[in-house]
Amino acid sequence: MKPPHMMRRQTVGKNMASHLLKEQFKCCICLDIYTDPVSIPCAHNFCLVCIEGYWDIKGKSECPLCKNTFRKRPSLNINLDFANMIEVLKRATQEDGDAEVQPGSSSLLPSQRSFDADNAACDVCQGDKLPAVKSCLVCQASYCETHVEPHCTVPALQWHRLLDPASFTSSHVCRKHDEPLTLFCKTDQRPVCAKCTDGTHRRHQVVPLEKESKRIKSHMKATKMNIQQLIQTRKRKMEEIRNSVDQSKKNTDREIESNAHVYTTLIKAIHEHYSGLVEELEEKHAEAERQAKELLDELEQEIQELQMRGDELRQLKLIKNPLHLLQGFPSLSILPPTQDWSDVAIHADNSLWTVRRAINKLSDVCQAFVNQLSAEEAEKMNQYAVDVTLDPETASGWLMLSPDGKKVSVSSQKRKTSFPENPQRFDTCVCVLGKQSFTSGRRYWVVQVKDKTDWDIGIARKSINRKGSISVCPDGGFWAICRRQGGSLTACAGRSIPLHLQKAPEKVGVFLDYEERSVSFYDAEAKTHIYTYSGCDFAEPLYAYFNPCVQNSGKNAAPLVICAPPTRHELTIESSV
Repeated sequence: MKPPHMMRRQTVGKNMASHLLKEQFKCCICLDIYTDPVSIPCAHNFCLVCIEGYWDIKGKSECPLCKNTFRKRPSLNINLDFANMIEVLKRATQEDGDAEVQPGSSSLLPSQRSFDADNAACDVCQGDKLPAVKSCLVCQASYCETHVEPHCTVPALQWHRLLDPASFTSSHVCRKHDEPLTLFCKTDQRPVCAKCTDGTHRRHQVVPLEKESKRIKSHMKATKMNIQQLIQTRKRKMEEIRNSVDQSKKNTDREIESNAHVYTTLIKAIHEHYSGLVEELEEKHAEAERQAKELLDELEQEIQELQMRGDELRQLKLIKNPLHLLQGFPSLSILPPTQDWSDVAIHADNSLWTVRRAINKLSDVCQAFVNQLSAEEAEKMNQYAVDVTLDPETASGWLMLSPDGKKVSVSSQKRKTSFPENPQRFDTCVCVLGKQSFTSGRRYWVVQVKDKTDWDIGIARKSINRKGSISVCPDGGFWAICRRQGGSLTACAGRSIPLHLQKAPEKVGVFLDYEERSVSFYDAEAKTHIYTYSGCDFAEPLYAYFNPCVQNSGKNAAPLVICAPPTRHELTIESSV
């Protein structure tokens, strides 16, 4: 044990060091011990950050004490001798303070300790408190790694919202300055006291706490409404998908039943093909069900996540303390990731092409049934009818378009004044595209070719060549059929494929199935199939394609006419027949 006079001398030394630190080495700006001390030309000393911040705010280089103003902003260097002296005094004070503390005890009572906002201590620990790793918004307390464990394992506590201690305050008092938390720093998204705005949060965007609380409540109301709208949209989409699956099953059953009598009248080989057809139809429906289940599961998951977020917002709303409301809302204001369901659908009619592929394998035996099937398909495709109109921006200068965009014919002379030049326009070939673009789904339209000896009809990619000579074939971005000099129809498949029909059609139906990558042509009046392009390389927007061809001395003067799609009433009557 040290002699009394030695202990008194030690105490006096400690007090002197402490007094020197507090009085002689205190910055007059932050009122704290110097950090990186610097001397300015008038010989006054300040913290480097403090004096630079003071000058930034003032807009001029002025001494806060003597008010001396320097024409040029002084270059500041840390006073190393001064800094070393402060460090020695700090160390002496610390060592003396440690010597007075008995081993295993703390120099300050827990209630006397002051914590920086970024070094919160556990509120449960006794004696020496461990650093907090999480803070509970409900319990209003901070916990170390050991004491936070019940919040992770006890069911009654698992719903409590845990935050990072740096963004949590266990009372209305600033941990650093012991002042009321009456302001909110929008830059750092945390509550602060008035003194904080002179230090760490200087030059940050700070607003009154109550004002920010009102803004967040208003934002919360809008967020809740948005969540409800998202939930309702997804519920409607779920109902739509369920209805599509039900309709798919009905259509599948109807197709199986309607075709059963055809196959039962044929020989064993044909019956085997029928069994294959049924199996394929069932597989198509099974695939539709599988896809629907995946979509329903995804929708259900999104609804659960949105409902969970809504529940969290409701729980947060029950917290009357605006401080805790502000701390909890930022993480809840961001909605869970969801996808756009507006274009998602399950096709109910799975058998449109399945039946055709099956019967074509037996075309020599089943020609009569193929013709019957064509008529049924023609009826079905009316439900995919689309109102196509001609786009004057793409029309060749030789073409004449009707005001309603439904008729196109070739003029005897080029009409330059009608159609100004642009990159979308055909300049040499007498062609025109439809206005409507197609990037998905099934589309059907009918074109009247009556009294014409020459014409092209089909679809074209957006990127096709429109200047000079063009190649109407799949490699050139066209899927079309044509007629020349009143002869047979031809598929423009690169190598022309003659299409031998008993009678040239007066109206041609064009059916596009984007997902199936196919384009089919029908005699719309005879309800017979003409030709189908399969495995098409679309990969971009498609447009209806028309070429009325030259007049040929008046023999081909009739226009191409886009027929109006059937009305909903007409479709209903056809379906009931």
